[in-house]
Amino acid sequence: MTPRPHDALFKAAFEAPRHAAALLRALLPAEVSEAIAWDTLARDSASSIDVALVDHHGDLQFQARLHSGEPALLILLLEHQSTEDPAMPLRGLSYQVQAWERFRRDHQHARWLPPIIAAVVSHVPGGWTTSRSLDDMLDPAVMAVPGMAALVPRFSLIIVDLAQLNDDVLHAWSLGAFPALALWVLRDARDPVRLLRSFDTWSSTMLELLESPGGITSFTTLVTYLFGVVDPMYHDELRGKLDQLGARARGVIMTIAEFLEEKGRKEGEEKGRKEGEEKGRKEGEEKGRLDTLRRLLLVKFKLPALDAAHEARLHAGTPEAIDRYVERVLNADTLAAVFED
Repeated sequence: MTPRPHDALFKAAFEAPRHAAALLRALLPAEVSEAIAWDTLARDSASSIDVALVDHHGDLQFQARLHSGEPALLILLLEHQSTEDPAMPLRGLSYQVQAWERFRRDHQHARWLPPIIAAVVSHVPGGWTTSRSLDDMLDPAVMAVPGMAALVPRFSLIIVDLAQLNDDVLHAWSLGAFPALALWVLRDARDPVRLLRSFDTWSSTMLELLESPGGITSFTTLVTYLFGVVDPMYHDELRGKLDQLGARARGVIMTIAEFLEEKGRKEGEEKGRKEGEEKGRKEGEEKGRLDTLRRLLLVKFKLPALDAAHEARLHAGTPEAIDRYVERVLNADTLAAVFED
């Protein structure tokens, strides 16, 4: 399982321009959506944007032309958030500035900068309750000063709050089977009760995916995500639901179950190895300290060997007690003084 499963699923579902176009058409204002020639939408690499910023932002960046026929260009950013971020508008603005700087480097003779529209698909549990625009981050008392608003940037995000969208809305969007299912599981996978309750609503879409070209690969991605995110105590119920989808689904489930079992076995072996190494290291250190203390006692008190009683005290001593005995060796006049409590 990837360490960033939400990112992986979202990108797998929407990196294809046709899937991104279907989602963006449902999210943008109608007038804007109608002005875009969606058949011109293409991926635009964001590789030259600051790596630290891209690590926080989804790197699904697209370019499109307008229906006007003019050489007008539009940049669309599509990403998702699994946790709330009050600074999201500021991050979005930073991303826009870097995209514009890159555009200027690549198009030095261009007269205009392309508009950049940022849409964020949120599957934050409980819904998105924080900033949606740069105005939300600015002190309203300061912004109330006449003329102030015209002197600062204005920037708003399109926040698509999956937590507030029911199954009917998701079904109504003209999405392919895999993108639609991805939004459903992103919304519900961290709430297994809701996921299992809505499962039957999505069964026909999953069957559609399984029958489509390349559908097994997408279905495998989906199920791998589910078993990686859903609380393990619900895995049997989830497996039972998936099993009802037929032989193709069962084949995928068995493959993933074997993978997870093998992964768990290897992780268990690795954990056992590390614990064994740590135990061996501690035992070795403890034996070394006992041997050192024994040699000090024999030299200090000119003894050929420790008697059985003191040897037993040595082996029964806690690490803290052994430290005390070592300190006492320096000043003790008798062997008994070293071991006295």
